Amino acid sequence: MSHGDTTRAVEAVWRIESARLIGALTRMVGDVGLAEEFAQDALVSALEKWPEEGVPSKPGAWLTTVAKRRVLDRWRRDERFKERMADLGRGIAEHDGQAEFDAALEEDYGDDVLRLMFVCCHPVLSGKARVALTLRMLGGLSTDEIARAFLVSEPTVAQRIVRAKRTLAKRRVPFEIPSGADRDSRLSSVLDVLYLIFNEGYTATSGADWMRTDLCEEAMRLGRVLAALLPDEREVHGLLALMELQASRFRARSGADGRPVSLADQDRSRWDRLLITRGLRSLARSVPRDPAEPRGAYSLQAGIAAEHARAPSAGDTDWVAIALLYERLVRLTRSPVAELNRAVAVSMALGPAPALEIVDALRGIPELEGYHPLPAVRGDLLVRLGRTGEARAEFERAAGLTRNERERELLLERARSG
Repeated sequence: MSHGDTTRAVEAVWRIESARLIGALTRMVGDVGLAEEFAQDALVSALEKWPEEGVPSKPGAWLTTVAKRRVLDRWRRDERFKERMADLGRGIAEHDGQAEFDAALEEDYGDDVLRLMFVCCHPVLSGKARVALTLRMLGGLSTDEIARAFLVSEPTVAQRIVRAKRTLAKRRVPFEIPSGADRDSRLSSVLDVLYLIFNEGYTATSGADWMRTDLCEEAMRLGRVLAALLPDEREVHGLLALMELQASRFRARSGADGRPVSLADQDRSRWDRLLITRGLRSLARSVPRDPAEPRGAYSLQAGIAAEHARAPSAGDTDWVAIALLYERLVRLTRSPVAELNRAVAVSMALGPAPALEIVDALRGIPELEGYHPLPAVRGDLLVRLGRTGEARAEFERAAGLTRNERERELLLERARSG
């Protein structure tokens, strides 16, 4: 292998193995920041040695062994590190073979990844910090990659990550899988973070790109890991179903020139049938067996995506079913965004007039202030009602609110066309 091939192999192995390695090390040293430091030392060693020695047959085990040596070396030479470990109630075996330490690093890999998810998405951190830390620790993304994905400066992302690790250490957030009500609320935070990552990739908040599929793929990968670790959690499968069904449209969501293509105009032959099949399978696991038992918010949203996926053409879409699902979602979440989406479904099922009433009732709600889809939807409804002058003003307002260049171009074109 060439030096470049080896470097790419190291990066690929890191992306796959970093969460398990950092999780195992966190369980041992009790600190996410320290764990990442030791894991990064192992990564640097791989970048130095693999180009000369070749990629080992078990690269994950190689990284684990090197990281383990780094921890033991620090333990032997650094009294402050010893004191810190003692303060955390952790001992590190030093006898020949270090069997206890080996066992501690090698057991419970699946649980370690799950614990790491709960730590990275802990409520003591801000939403942006949770996203950055999750992509760093569980996704194996570099600071630069995260910064480019969210179009912020690298120092900004680095600062978020450093502050997050300091906060977790200062608050002594335990490396554990919570139980009871605490687990439910913390799991909700984990799902919300994955959803935010996927949404940022699905429709980029700002910049020249309409989509960033790498972020969507990372969110789906982590969602599949979570579903494997928590197979009985229906909302985990609901979120995974939603992401897979939405991702099935990637190839059809933009034209050859990169311009967005609306759902109604997409070539459905380009939709990914494998992802649709997987999404429908995940959706089935998210629906309670008892029809009287309520469905979760992600399951309901996945159900909406499934209605689109099952329709052979836009004209075959069951908009009445979609409107009813949105109604259930609004009752469950009280979300004005869900209510706006319900208005779109109502417009398709019953016409633009009743939908405009719903949209007008949402104007002035603080949560939707600056939310560009509100004037965009209102503009579309006004066009269908023949009120083109009002519609033009709404499209111009929406264009002024969005930071995505592709979306702004589309909205301004709608305004010009009337």
